[in-house]
Amino acid sequence: MGLDALFEAFLAVLNGGSLLFLMAGVLLGLTFGVIPGLGGTTALALLIPVTYTLQPLDAMYLAGGVMGATSFGGSISAILLNTPGTAPNAATTFDGYPLARQGKAGLAIGASATASALGGLIGLFTLLLFIPVAREVVLSFGSSEFFLLTILGLAAIAVSVKGKLLRGLIAACIGLLLAFTGANQFTGETRFTGGMNYLWDGIPLVPALTGLFAISQMIELALKGGSVADEETRSAAENMKITGVGEGILAVFKHWPVLLRGSLIGTVIGAIPGLGGTVASFLSYSSTAQTAKDRDTFGKGNIKGVIAPEAANNAKDGGSLIPTVAFGIPGSAETAVFLGILVLHGIEPGPQILLQNEREIYGLIVALTVSAIGASVLGLIFARFLVLITRIDVNIVVPVVVTLSLTGVYVLEGRMADVAVATIIGIFGYLMIRFDYPRLTLVIAFVLGEIAERSYHQVRLISDGNVLEYMLGRPISVILIVATIVTFFLPAMRKIPWRRLTGSAS
Repeated sequence: MGLDALFEAFLAVLNGGSLLFLMAGVLLGLTFGVIPGLGGTTALALLIPVTYTLQPLDAMYLAGGVMGATSFGGSISAILLNTPGTAPNAATTFDGYPLARQGKAGLAIGASATASALGGLIGLFTLLLFIPVAREVVLSFGSSEFFLLTILGLAAIAVSVKGKLLRGLIAACIGLLLAFTGANQFTGETRFTGGMNYLWDGIPLVPALTGLFAISQMIELALKGGSVADEETRSAAENMKITGVGEGILAVFKHWPVLLRGSLIGTVIGAIPGLGGTVASFLSYSSTAQTAKDRDTFGKGNIKGVIAPEAANNAKDGGSLIPTVAFGIPGSAETAVFLGILVLHGIEPGPQILLQNEREIYGLIVALTVSAIGASVLGLIFARFLVLITRIDVNIVVPVVVTLSLTGVYVLEGRMADVAVATIIGIFGYLMIRFDYPRLTLVIAFVLGEIAERSYHQVRLISDGNVLEYMLGRPISVILIVATIVTFFLPAMRKIPWRRLTGSAS
């Protein structure tokens, strides 16, 4: 039954009208993805009234086109300007931007496009496999697993900051302070608000990330002057435009284990409500950097640092739809807005959705598949023109990016306070760049802090105070505990001369 519905959905795409809606979604998703501070969430929010007059299936094609294209669109600005178009693309900046600075923007864009398309396909294929057992998979993760997963994420980041452990810990503490700002959900006590009502709900994620990456980088560029690319790399631009994109495509297939691991992480994290693409991309990046033999080159232009987060970022779309369509629980910010589109068309999310609205759901899967490939193809076609952005004078780039970023921040909620937050954190982000403090640990702690706190309080209530005993009684929790311990001891284990020990034993 499912395969028949999937085949019908693919045939429906060949219909002229449906294809137009899908392509319109792809173009809109790319546009909103490239513009820093906007992203798929804003695009879908603006589409809600537009889809009201459409047929449900056409609405799925339009929304799916947006959701499948924004991830790659955000990677373009992340690579070329160190300004992530969407929050999950922040991890791509760590190696994508250094590659652009070296005159290898085409290499990074080619790898990003290919990893995005293949990661999206792997995530959606996994979704198709898991749809029959979606309920069991989602229900297997409780508060205990949420808490331990966040601890695992923090542990992975803590041990991956090579040579900057103390600075990384300081940045992580600052990130936790930002995450704990606002009212405690269990006690109602307000923390670090300074008496401002705006901070009662905490510091919003999008303005914070926009400031930390977009505004801070623009401040650095403005003070440095010149163009986005270094003077030394301009002579390499011609060769980069001709050969870089193809090398990037081949690099993804060369490093296929990185692609598969990132796609798996993205799918699993996407299926867990509340985590989303930001957590998936950073966990994928950190796990790749931590296990790689050339880990010293990460952050300096390692192509695997582009492949890993982009594969996870696109694969999470398939995973995030599992809790969305099965329980009405959004797996990400985009799917939270997407729920509004479903309800608007009379589609009630829940366990019966595949029985009552199978045609529309499989139509969405087809739209995500086609849009992930279509967005990447368009990105590759125009890649040789996009690399020219790295040669634009900063006096043009800085005002445009800052204006678009702050406008995007304001459009989300219509609050000038969000603009102020982005600006303040942008200045702080520049100081972190100036004094060489890793922003990665701050971002992860900020993203995971609230989830960890909420989950821990829930576990305490459920276990009646016997937290450890409760966790040890849950198989998935035990697996996560073991994974966290191994992560902490992995750096020490690398220093052990295993070959010598093996040789002496023999």
